[in-house]
Amino acid sequence: MTKTIHTITLGRRGFLQGAAAAGLAAGTMPLSSALYAQSGGVLRAFSYADIDKLDPGFYQNGYNVDVMNCIYSKLARYKPGREWEIELEAAEELEQIDDTHIRFKLKPGIMFSGGYGEMTAEDVKFSFERVLEHDSPVKGDWGPLQSVELDPEDKYAGTIVLEKAFQPLWTITIPYGVGHIVSKKAVMEATGDGSDFGMEPPAFSGPYILEEWKPNQYVKMVRNPEYSGDLKPGYDEIRIIPMDDEKVAERAYEAGDLDYTQVTLSSLANYKSNPPANTTIEEYPSLYYVWVGMNLENEVLKDENLRKAIQYAINVPQIMDAAYFGEAAPSTGLIAPGLTGHREQSIVPPDGDLEKAREYLEKAGGAPSQPITIDTLNATTWKTIAEVIQAQLGQIGIQVQVNVQDSGSFWTLGMESEGDRWKDMQLVINRFSMLPDPFYATSWFTTEQVGIWNWERFSNPEFDKLHEAALSEQDTEKRAEMYRQMQDMMEESGAYRFLTHEGSPVMFRDDVEPALRPDARPLYLGFKPA
Repeated sequence: MTKTIHTITLGRRGFLQGAAAAGLAAGTMPLSSALYAQSGGVLRAFSYADIDKLDPGFYQNGYNVDVMNCIYSKLARYKPGREWEIELEAAEELEQIDDTHIRFKLKPGIMFSGGYGEMTAEDVKFSFERVLEHDSPVKGDWGPLQSVELDPEDKYAGTIVLEKAFQPLWTITIPYGVGHIVSKKAVMEATGDGSDFGMEPPAFSGPYILEEWKPNQYVKMVRNPEYSGDLKPGYDEIRIIPMDDEKVAERAYEAGDLDYTQVTLSSLANYKSNPPANTTIEEYPSLYYVWVGMNLENEVLKDENLRKAIQYAINVPQIMDAAYFGEAAPSTGLIAPGLTGHREQSIVPPDGDLEKAREYLEKAGGAPSQPITIDTLNATTWKTIAEVIQAQLGQIGIQVQVNVQDSGSFWTLGMESEGDRWKDMQLVINRFSMLPDPFYATSWFTTEQVGIWNWERFSNPEFDKLHEAALSEQDTEKRAEMYRQMQDMMEESGAYRFLTHEGSPVMFRDDVEPALRPDARPLYLGFKPA
């Protein structure tokens, strides 16, 4: 029987089992004056990295999705607020008929820019199926998608057909990256075969269009004059300004060059006691996960005893004090508290154990003759983490060389498609963004992701099997145990030392009304002047 509800709460058991929805309403750039930044016409916001892929079928990272949310349309989107909910966007009806069939009906009159006409179910079919047809690196977001069947009697309607139940469909697939709908006509004309169009969107359908992108300077979006939806853009222009270091963003905010930014945990206490003028500061929990990874295929780190020595030598509370001023807590794995699959404790204790570390190092035959390297992004927090780890490993006689890299270099470090640098990579400090389903954490560490986002090159057939089985498991506790086991396997490999989920404080001008996800991720569509 079809179940229809008017607000979908992602944490609700019935929703995760397939409830339906219908009828749902690197450095600062030279900027103009603070008065212009704070006018109602322009919003300037910080991003921790620059965009590099605006094709939703092949997207990379959350900062690309932040922009895609504004320039494309989805069947449904995340609803701003403190609870994980979704609301309809391009669809006027969206219902899960059974475990493997989701029926949708588009709102009439959604237009693509550039004369590419009205959005129809044919565009939905094309957008979703091309992810599989062209073997996208994010095809896992669609899981067991089989096809999209068109309604022969209604050009706006169709049915998403899955091979089996897929629990992340409502939490990730539809409201996040691969759920965006592109124009079939425009993409085919631009690419010839419907493949990746990279950084050159051929058509827009959202409230904003991408007017200008200056790499490592800014992303400029302006109102889409052809937008016909019911969401009125809050600003004439949105500029998203990438900065590798959040400390730089804080200084830019204080100078009046930003209207909205994240706040580092190391600055939080000071900002709370002495906030900038006309500023609101809010704290949110974070779904980020930060860890130290080790390249299993590097000649030096092939020795499991050496990896375990490194694991036990790392004292996470010391890192929290130094890098986050005590404002962040040690994590137990990939999955944050409150989400399915969170582990109550890790195998290696947060404080580590220097005696055990020395025992493992002795089994490994002693410390490497040459310093091992640890790669990190060029940002204050990450450099601090690296320096603390350098000192901690020094306590057991392992020398460490810290390699600081800008975002362009860092984010391709472990990718085979970018050359052979992955072979020399040893230790790396990494942070991935997360969504409210554990699938989004474990999916990057499967064998299939080795050389793409799995930089540790961790490969475990049992892990892959559990990851696949958990996607369709409808018993919440059984599913949670699967994810706990997967995190155990990662840690037992010696390739991972989990650090923290951080936190997500933000600050913004009093004349800005932000729209944020429950983890403080900006939903720029909903930003408007207060």
